[in-house]
Amino acid sequence: MPPASHTSDIPARLDRLPWSRWHWRMVGALGAAWVFDGLEVTLAGSLSAMLARPDTLGLSAARIGVAGSLYVAGAVLGALLFGRMADRLGRKRLFLATLAIYMAATLATAFSPSFVYYAACRCATGIGIGGEYAAINSAIDELVPARLRGRVSLAVNGCFWVGAALGAGLSLPLLDEELFPPDLGWRLAFGVGAILAVVILWVRRDVPESPRWLLTRGRAAEAERIVKNIEARVRRDHGGLPPAVGSIRYTSADAPGLRRVAGVLLRTYPGRSGVCLALMLSQAFFYNAIFFTYALVLTRFFGVPDGGAGWYVLPFALGNVLGPWLLGPLFDLIGRRKMICATYLSAGIGLALTAWAFQAGWLDARSQTACWSAVFFVASAAASSAYLTASEVFPIEMRGMAISLFYAAGTGVGGFAGPALYGWLIGTGQRGGLTLGYLLAAVLMAGAGLAALRLPVNAERRPLEAVAPPLNADKE
Repeated sequence: MPPASHTSDIPARLDRLPWSRWHWRMVGALGAAWVFDGLEVTLAGSLSAMLARPDTLGLSAARIGVAGSLYVAGAVLGALLFGRMADRLGRKRLFLATLAIYMAATLATAFSPSFVYYAACRCATGIGIGGEYAAINSAIDELVPARLRGRVSLAVNGCFWVGAALGAGLSLPLLDEELFPPDLGWRLAFGVGAILAVVILWVRRDVPESPRWLLTRGRAAEAERIVKNIEARVRRDHGGLPPAVGSIRYTSADAPGLRRVAGVLLRTYPGRSGVCLALMLSQAFFYNAIFFTYALVLTRFFGVPDGGAGWYVLPFALGNVLGPWLLGPLFDLIGRRKMICATYLSAGIGLALTAWAFQAGWLDARSQTACWSAVFFVASAAASSAYLTASEVFPIEMRGMAISLFYAAGTGVGGFAGPALYGWLIGTGQRGGLTLGYLLAAVLMAGAGLAALRLPVNAERRPLEAVAPPLNADKE
């Protein structure tokens, strides 16, 4: 029996919707993934100096770097495992399951008695976070109207730094020895992350499955019910809706196998694949190398007290939040390629200048933080655009797998090597070696920015189906 075919205008109906309270709720529930990632990374960075104390876990700088690398390795494993499953089983099942994994692993981290247990829990936490990326990015892109997809995606990815600010704020009272003993405060910090996950898990239950994904699996009736429900909610805010123009004929099929995915990436869209890899790798190294060891730089080179690093993370996080939020609309208005190039190049040049000033001894803790806050205002928008690019330039049937592959490749190389390398460089106590590490990250970012100009597609304000047609569909 030949596979079933059906014609649908659902993608056009989703893209023509005005922004509404339903969209805010959906984006908030799903965007919490980045809040949790920011919370975890910041807690690990802010707590690193405390965990090095002999009356806590007594970790060396190298072991702190290794734990950071294991978190990233877990994220890579989670992305590869759950990205494939997001294409096969759907977005909703995965963004519920991965959040549950994160919640359990974070809670377990709070009870760590040793480095081995702590490192294993960090790896498990990373698995949950990595799994979130593919399902969440896919769902958001498939539910957000095309004209707003760039700014919404960047704003959501920028929420990583809302979590970073939250983590920094939590670390201040919890690491205050007048309030909590040294070996209790850091455990409570991880426990708070697990409690927040429970709240978001409850909210996510109301987020629907992606109607676009359902169409590719032949579940048109279910997709129709979901879209009608969304339209009814939007009408409560806006009244009548504009007409939907265009339809697509789908032939239902299983998720493509790995051989077909490889063929699409390497033969159908080699230019897109090369640019996505460059963007992911450079931003992963840039961010993970610096941020995982941020507190160690402050304490070792600038004499910041162990419990005071959070004060310096807050302005740094603010710059990272504002970057995607303020620059995001330009990715829809000016265009993806120009803005990606501009932000990556600016971030690379800014970090190189800051590294020069650090090596010359011109900076103290405050001015170093101010410089990094300015650099990462731009770098945060750049990094967010990497996730946007990987999630919108490949067909829907393999979107989760594409996101996970590029995230895993970039993060596996840049993110895994960065924290361990920089932890070792900081452990030497020499500014020269650390400066060379910063310059390496700057060169990678600038090179990726130039590569973005070769992105062979303009995705701004275009439906996903126009950017990358589904593998088993024809426009009508």
